[in-house]
Amino acid sequence: MLKPSDKWTWYYDDREGTLMLDLGDDMIFQTNLSRKLIVDCAIGINEFSVEDAAAFMTYREQISALPLSEPRQAELALYCVAAKRFHKPVQPKSWFFDSLCDGENHLQEGDFVQLSNQYGQGLFIVLEVGSSASLCASVQIEEFALNGSKSLVFGQSIKVMHDRMQMVNLNVPAIPMALVG
Repeated sequence: MLKPSDKWTWYYDDREGTLMLDLGDDMIFQTNLSRKLIVDCAIGINEFSVEDAAAFMTYREQISALPLSEPRQAELALYCVAAKRFHKPVQPKSWFFDSLCDGENHLQEGDFVQLSNQYGQGLFIVLEVGSSASLCASVQIEEFALNGSKSLVFGQSIKVMHDRMQMVNLNVPAIPMALVG
Protein backbone atom coordinates (compact mmCIF):
# COMPACT_ATOMS: atom_id res chain seq x y z
CA MET A 1 0.00 0.00 0.00
CA LEU A 2 1.29 3.43 -0.98
CA LYS A 3 1.91 5.64 2.06
CA PRO A 4 2.46 9.42 1.90
CA SER A 5 5.96 10.68 2.55
CA ASP A 6 7.47 14.09 3.28
CA LYS A 7 10.09 13.19 0.65
CA TRP A 8 7.51 13.39 -2.17
CA THR A 9 7.62 16.51 -4.34
CA TRP A 10 5.27 17.99 -6.91
CA TYR A 11 6.68 19.58 -10.04
CA TYR A 12 5.51 20.61 -13.48
CA ASP A 13 7.17 18.74 -16.35
CA ASP A 14 7.38 20.87 -19.52
CA ARG A 15 8.27 17.85 -21.65
CA GLU A 16 5.19 15.86 -20.55
CA GLY A 17 3.01 18.96 -20.23
CA THR A 18 1.54 17.83 -16.90
CA LEU A 19 1.96 18.10 -13.17
CA MET A 20 4.05 15.25 -11.75
CA LEU A 21 4.71 13.80 -8.31
CA ASP A 22 8.16 12.41 -7.53
CA LEU A 23 7.56 9.50 -5.14
CA GLY A 24 11.26 8.73 -4.69
CA ASP A 25 12.96 5.41 -5.50
CA ASP A 26 12.83 6.34 -9.21
CA MET A 27 9.01 6.39 -9.17
CA ILE A 28 7.18 9.27 -10.82
CA PHE A 29 3.40 9.73 -10.85
CA GLN A 30 1.98 11.66 -13.79
CA THR A 31 -1.21 13.51 -12.88
CA ASN A 32 -4.01 14.29 -15.30
CA LEU A 33 -3.56 18.07 -14.85
CA SER A 34 -2.19 19.91 -17.86
CA ARG A 35 -0.67 23.42 -17.70
CA LYS A 36 -3.97 25.11 -18.54
CA LEU A 37 -5.70 23.43 -15.56
CA ILE A 38 -3.21 24.27 -12.78
CA VAL A 39 -2.58 27.36 -10.70
CA ASP A 40 0.64 29.31 -11.27
CA CYS A 41 2.19 28.18 -7.97
CA ALA A 42 2.21 24.59 -9.30
CA ILE A 43 5.01 25.53 -11.68
CA GLY A 44 8.26 24.75 -9.90
CA ILE A 45 8.94 22.45 -6.96
CA ASN A 46 6.32 22.00 -4.21
CA GLU A 47 6.63 19.80 -1.15
CA PHE A 48 4.03 17.11 -0.54
CA SER A 49 2.49 18.84 2.47
CA VAL A 50 0.85 17.60 5.65
CA GLU A 51 -2.45 18.78 4.13
CA ASP A 52 -1.73 16.70 1.01
CA ALA A 53 -1.07 13.64 3.18
CA ALA A 54 -4.30 14.19 5.14
CA ALA A 55 -6.27 14.57 1.90
CA PHE A 56 -4.62 11.45 0.48
CA MET A 57 -5.67 9.43 3.53
CA THR A 58 -9.23 10.83 3.43
CA TYR A 59 -9.65 9.98 -0.24
CA ARG A 60 -7.91 6.63 0.13
CA GLU A 61 -10.24 5.58 2.95
CA GLN A 62 -13.33 6.54 0.93
CA ILE A 63 -12.02 4.98 -2.29
CA SER A 64 -11.42 1.68 -0.50
CA ALA A 65 -15.18 1.06 -0.79
CA LEU A 66 -14.91 1.03 -4.59
CA PRO A 67 -14.33 -2.16 -6.59
CA LEU A 68 -10.88 -1.00 -7.76
CA SER A 69 -7.51 -2.72 -7.53
CA GLU A 70 -5.00 -1.41 -4.99
CA PRO A 71 -2.91 0.38 -7.68
CA ARG A 72 -6.04 2.01 -9.16
CA GLN A 73 -7.11 3.17 -5.69
CA ALA A 74 -3.71 4.81 -5.13
CA GLU A 75 -3.84 6.39 -8.60
CA LEU A 76 -7.29 7.85 -7.98
CA ALA A 77 -6.31 9.16 -4.53
CA LEU A 78 -3.28 10.94 -6.03
CA TYR A 79 -5.41 12.43 -8.84
CA CYS A 80 -7.78 13.72 -6.15
CA VAL A 81 -4.99 15.28 -4.05
CA ALA A 82 -3.44 16.94 -7.11
CA ALA A 83 -6.78 18.43 -8.21
CA LYS A 84 -7.67 19.59 -4.69
CA ARG A 85 -4.37 21.41 -4.28
CA PHE A 86 -3.47 22.63 -7.77
CA HIS A 87 -6.60 22.78 -9.98
CA LYS A 88 -7.39 26.31 -11.13
CA PRO A 89 -10.66 27.78 -9.89
CA VAL A 90 -13.22 27.13 -12.61
CA GLN A 91 -16.87 27.85 -13.26
CA PRO A 92 -19.35 24.99 -12.88
CA LYS A 93 -20.16 23.00 -16.01
CA SER A 94 -23.55 21.89 -14.79
CA TRP A 95 -25.22 22.02 -18.20
CA PHE A 96 -23.78 18.56 -18.90
CA PHE A 97 -25.94 17.06 -16.12
CA ASP A 98 -29.59 16.67 -15.20
CA SER A 99 -31.02 18.53 -12.22
CA LEU A 100 -31.65 15.91 -9.51
CA CYS A 101 -32.50 17.77 -6.30
CA ASP A 102 -33.01 21.16 -4.70
CA GLY A 103 -29.29 21.71 -4.17
CA GLU A 104 -29.49 21.37 -0.38
CA ASN A 105 -26.86 18.63 -0.16
CA HIS A 106 -24.66 18.75 2.91
CA LEU A 107 -21.56 17.59 1.11
CA GLN A 108 -18.18 16.91 2.62
CA GLU A 109 -14.83 16.27 1.01
CA GLY A 110 -14.61 12.58 0.11
CA ASP A 111 -18.37 12.05 -0.29
CA PHE A 112 -19.62 10.13 -3.30
CA VAL A 113 -22.24 11.65 -5.56
CA GLN A 114 -24.08 10.49 -8.64
CA LEU A 115 -24.38 12.71 -11.71
CA SER A 116 -26.75 11.86 -14.54
CA ASN A 117 -27.40 12.96 -18.09
CA GLN A 118 -28.98 11.54 -21.24
CA TYR A 119 -25.95 9.27 -21.73
CA GLY A 120 -26.05 7.60 -18.33
CA GLN A 121 -25.16 7.89 -14.67
CA GLY A 122 -21.72 8.37 -13.21
CA LEU A 123 -20.16 8.05 -9.79
CA PHE A 124 -17.94 10.91 -8.57
CA ILE A 125 -15.98 11.79 -5.43
CA VAL A 126 -16.21 15.31 -3.99
CA LEU A 127 -12.80 17.02 -3.86
CA GLU A 128 -13.61 20.55 -2.80
CA VAL A 129 -16.94 21.76 -1.45
CA GLY A 130 -18.20 25.21 -2.37
CA SER A 131 -21.34 27.05 -1.29
CA SER A 132 -23.36 26.11 -4.39
CA ALA A 133 -20.98 23.99 -6.50
CA SER A 134 -18.23 21.47 -5.83
CA LEU A 135 -15.20 20.10 -7.64
CA CYS A 136 -15.64 16.35 -8.23
CA ALA A 137 -13.63 13.59 -9.91
CA SER A 138 -14.92 10.61 -11.86
CA VAL A 139 -14.25 7.32 -10.08
CA GLN A 140 -15.33 5.06 -12.93
CA ILE A 141 -12.82 3.15 -15.01
CA GLU A 142 -14.94 3.60 -18.14
CA GLU A 143 -15.39 7.06 -19.63
CA PHE A 144 -18.45 9.10 -18.67
CA ALA A 145 -20.01 10.80 -21.72
CA LEU A 146 -20.81 14.48 -21.21
CA ASN A 147 -22.20 14.99 -24.72
CA GLY A 148 -21.72 13.50 -28.18
CA SER A 149 -18.05 14.51 -28.34
CA LYS A 150 -16.79 15.13 -24.77
CA SER A 151 -16.29 12.69 -21.94
CA LEU A 152 -14.58 12.42 -18.57
CA VAL A 153 -11.96 9.76 -17.95
CA PHE A 154 -11.02 8.02 -14.71
CA GLY A 155 -9.86 10.59 -12.15
CA GLN A 156 -10.71 13.63 -14.27
CA SER A 157 -12.35 16.48 -12.38
CA ILE A 158 -15.24 18.81 -13.12
CA LYS A 159 -17.04 21.46 -11.10
CA VAL A 160 -20.79 20.98 -10.80
CA MET A 161 -23.69 22.77 -9.08
CA HIS A 162 -25.10 20.94 -6.08
CA ASP A 163 -28.59 20.65 -7.60
CA ARG A 164 -27.13 18.17 -10.10
CA MET A 165 -25.71 15.88 -7.41
CA GLN A 166 -27.35 13.00 -5.66
CA MET A 167 -25.61 11.70 -2.55
CA VAL A 168 -24.49 8.06 -2.71
CA ASN A 169 -23.74 6.04 0.41
CA LEU A 170 -21.16 3.36 -0.13
CA ASN A 171 -20.36 1.03 2.71
CA VAL A 172 -16.81 1.90 3.69
CA PRO A 173 -15.35 -1.13 5.46
CA ALA A 174 -14.77 -0.60 9.17
CA ILE A 175 -11.11 -0.27 10.06
CA PRO A 176 -10.18 -2.60 12.92
CA MET A 177 -9.08 -0.65 15.96
CA ALA A 178 -7.46 -1.74 19.19
CA LEU A 179 -8.72 0.06 22.25
CA VAL A 180 -5.94 0.97 24.63
CA GLY A 181 -6.80 1.46 28.28
